[in-house]
Amino acid sequence: MRIVIAGFGPFPGAPSNPSGRLAIALARRRRPALAGIEITSHVFATAYGAVDRDLPKLLARKPDVILIIGLAGRRREVCVETRACNKRSILFPDVYGYHPKHAVIEFGQPGALRGNAPFPRLLSVLRQNALPARLSRDAGAYLCNYAYWRALRHARDGWPLVQFVHIPWISATPRRASSLRSLPPLSRLVAAGENLLIALVAAGRRLNPPLIAAHPSAGPARPQSHSSCASSALRSAKAPRARSQ
Repeated sequence: MRIVIAGFGPFPGAPSNPSGRLAIALARRRRPALAGIEITSHVFATAYGAVDRDLPKLLARKPDVILIIGLAGRRREVCVETRACNKRSILFPDVYGYHPKHAVIEFGQPGALRGNAPFPRLLSVLRQNALPARLSRDAGAYLCNYAYWRALRHARDGWPLVQFVHIPWISATPRRASSLRSLPPLSRLVAAGENLLIALVAAGRRLNPPLIAAHPSAGPARPQSHSSCASSALRSAKAPRARSQ
């Protein structure tokens, strides 16, 4: 079985984006429930062209599960996004200064695409890790929503399983687990992310066991380090005001 975990690099207002750090940290974890699964992490530059360039390369790996993580700086909860909207902001440029010319992503397509993951189960997993979490129907109109839309457009008959999760800013210091109003530390997000992956793997196996069994074996699988695009993405941004992706 193959999993792709993707986050984003810096963008205006977020000189250090925790979503990219979380994606890399999750791919490096070792859990018995994830043994034998090939895990690849990637950090997108927060740019439309980067998503268009890198997402097809990740899909070419034929992943069974795609988990994309983004930062929503104005939210205090972890948000399990249930749909991607056919929209994008023409006001806010990406990190390379590009402004979309049209407010829709694809003409002639529905106004929204519903995700194909077990949302209530994922929400329950997050809350079991003492994280404030909720379901969301609005992934914004920036790169997060754009990447989610593009990934869902490639899904056919429920495969691959695609999920987008928004995270808030993280705390620089560990906090008490009972302090739900405080920003979560990265360590708690990593623990919750592991359990989220396990739930997605179980859902993927239930939905498409023949597809998963048909993947050719390439020897023992182990989590891989982030792709070569990651380090350049993490280096490549300017940082004025804050907003969510």
